[in-house]
Amino acid sequence: MVAQSRGEKLFEWAVHALLIFIVIIVLYPLLFVLMASISNPGAVMRGEVWLWPVDITFSGYDKIFHNKEILTGYWNTIVYTVVGTAINLVMSIAAAYPLSRTDFYGRRIISFMMIFTMFFSGGMIPTYLLVKSLGMLNSMWALILPGAVSVYNILIMRTFFQNTIPSETQEAASIDGCSNLTTLVRIVLPLSLPIIAVMILFYSVGHWNAYFSAMIYLNDRELYPLQLFLREILIQGQMQEMLGVGDDTNSNIVMEGEAIKYAIVIVANLPVLMLYPFLQKYFVKGVMIGAVKG
Repeated sequence: MVAQSRGEKLFEWAVHALLIFIVIIVLYPLLFVLMASISNPGAVMRGEVWLWPVDITFSGYDKIFHNKEILTGYWNTIVYTVVGTAINLVMSIAAAYPLSRTDFYGRRIISFMMIFTMFFSGGMIPTYLLVKSLGMLNSMWALILPGAVSVYNILIMRTFFQNTIPSETQEAASIDGCSNLTTLVRIVLPLSLPIIAVMILFYSVGHWNAYFSAMIYLNDRELYPLQLFLREILIQGQMQEMLGVGDDTNSNIVMEGEAIKYAIVIVANLPVLMLYPFLQKYFVKGVMIGAVKG
């Protein structure tokens, strides 16, 4: 161990203090929302809730789990996330693996054409017309298929395959009689768990938080995702707060909406918070290897 100078120790303490400060800034909003979701809505609106709940109540959660629309939206979001992530993952692997092979003819041209789409797109109206012409309006496929692949994620996976999977391993598999598909399934994918975990996290969080596509393409409330119902609750709460603060009835409605608002934020984000710890050990490794070439 090399002895540290006084300046180096001061610098290290300053770095730790700064990191602790950043952690507090990041975690406090999450803690506040959790405390507010189990506190009396009136106390929250009066600014009495800081670090601990005040007059603990679970009325917000009770109303959520007795609301049929919210439960329907929750189920729809789970379906969209699972199906969408599966399609995203299959399509990304199917595109990234051939582009990582040096013996794949035309891979540079194909890569250029894919990267070109990152700078130029057709826009919202042409995309809507395309979805409509394909008969996907008011269906779950309107939320999944238009974003079935992400060029950015394909490039990350391609770089991971190039830098992590030795070409000699693939050549040995070919000599042993493995086809390209067999090599991918039995050799490449088992060695690519870090980047697969990263892609699952990226795609699933994107699907879970998406609401704009649903707002454009869906008319049937039975197909709405959870985030769209959450948006409606937030907007209704703001409108009620603006229109009727003095009236007792309106005041009760506002406080009820306040309780539901914080509770549904916790419920909506809980699955993502539960998923991350299982993928965290792969996350940093997958991003660093997949994003840096050399």
